[in-house]
Amino acid sequence: MANQTQIETLRLEMDCDSDDEELEKLESDVKEMAEKILEYRTTLPDQLKNALASTLAAQRPIFPIRVTDGSEPGSSGNPNPDAGQSGEMHPLAEDQETAKKTQLLREKITRNVSAMPVLLKRMKECISRIDSLEPSNGFVHPAFKRKRAS
Repeated sequence: MANQTQIETLRLEMDCDSDDEELEKLESDVKEMAEKILEYRTTLPDQLKNALASTLAAQRPIFPIRVTDGSEPGSSGNPNPDAGQSGEMHPLAEDQETAKKTQLLREKITRNVSAMPVLLKRMKECISRIDSLEPSNGFVHPAFKRKRAS
C-alpha cells in the first residue's frame, strides 16, 4: 500500500514537472506573439498605406492636360483640323474621345440624380395604392403583399 502511494506521488511530481515545462513554453510563446503583434502594429499601417497608394496610382486613368494657348479648336475639337485625316488615331484624339465619354457619363449621372425625387414620389404612391387594396375584393398575388411591421 505504501508502495502504491509512493508511485502515485512520483507520478504527480512528474506531471507537475511536465506541466511546469509546458507552462514555461507557453509563456515564452505568448511573449513572442506579443512582440510580433507590437511589431505589426507599428509597421503594418505604413505598409498598407504604401500598398493602397501604389494600387490607386496604378489604376488612375491618365487624362489629357488642357493647355490654353489661345488657339481656337477646329470643328472636331482638334486644334489642328487638318491633322489625322489619313484615318490613324493620334494620342490626342484618343484623349479627346475619352474626355467626351467622361463628359457624357457625368451628364447621365446628373440627369439620373435629378430624376431621383420624382421616381421616389412615384414609388411611394404605388406602395400606398398597393397597401390600400382590400384583399377581400379579389385575389392579390403574394408578390404584391408586404409584410406588416409590428
